[in-house]
This record gives sequence, structure tokens and C-alpha cells, in this order.
Amino acid sequence: MTKREALRQTTQANALISLGFTPTEADVLRRISLTLSRWEEHECNGLIERDETRGNRPFWSNPNTGRHFVAPAADRERGALRRLDATVSARNARNGFVQNAGYYGVLPDDARWIDYYVQGDPRGAAVYILRPGDVPNGADVDSYYARGVAIY
Repeated sequence: MTKREALRQTTQANALISLGFTPTEADVLRRISLTLSRWEEHECNGLIERDETRGNRPFWSNPNTGRHFVAPAADRERGALRRLDATVSARNARNGFVQNAGYYGVLPDDARWIDYYVQGDPRGAAVYILRPGDVPNGADVDSYYARGVAIY
């Protein structure tokens, strides 16, 4: 790890700790973002696919030959999303807000409430932590998620 990378990770961890996350949760969020970023990269490159006939479970494929492997791939995306939701919910519960299931509507004005946004594009950060005021009331989160804290 370079000095610049260590400084970036420390700055990111300090930003998350100032939002009410523990140092362990800040590290968990970073690892979740790395996992989702790698998963999205594999999906974009055609290495991992999902198929309705296979029960929507992921499987490995070779984009060069078109060969699909019989054995399913471990669904790291589902596990990472579950851990992300649990981590943000635990932070919100500690701060007196218990309703969190990802962004699905208008952000509440409660200053204790934090939410997340998962960007499905492998370019850039995979997870953004949304604070109150990052997304204006009634606005679409897809247009304003970059105002949040990028986790990478």
C-alpha cells in the first residue's frame, strides 16, 4: 500500500466514523464496495451471467467461446448486499432510526438517518452513503447519488 492509498483509506474511514459508523463498520463497507465492484466488472465483461432457466443464479461463462459452465458461481453480490443493508441498519438503529431498506423514495428529514446507493456500473465507486440533504426532496436518487460519500 502506498502512502497516498493509506491516506485515502484513512480519510474515507474518518468520514464514515463522523457519520456514526464504527471503525470496523467502515472497513466492512470498504470491503463490500470492493466485492461489488469486482462483481460488476465480471458481469460487464461477460464472465458471470444470470439466467432465468437456472433460477436466476449466477454462473461462469467464457465470453470468447460462448461456453457456459455447469457449476453455478458463488453469489457474492447477494451476500455483499445483505451485509451492506445490515451494516447501515445497525448504524441507524444505534442512532435511533430503525427503518432502512435501501433508497426507495423520498429521503426523510431526520438528521440521524443514513442510506446507501449501489451503482451498477464497474467504473467508479460501487457504494455511496447518502446523508440527509444529499438528495433533494422529491428528486430521483440516480441524479444525485454522487453527492454522497463514495466508498471505494
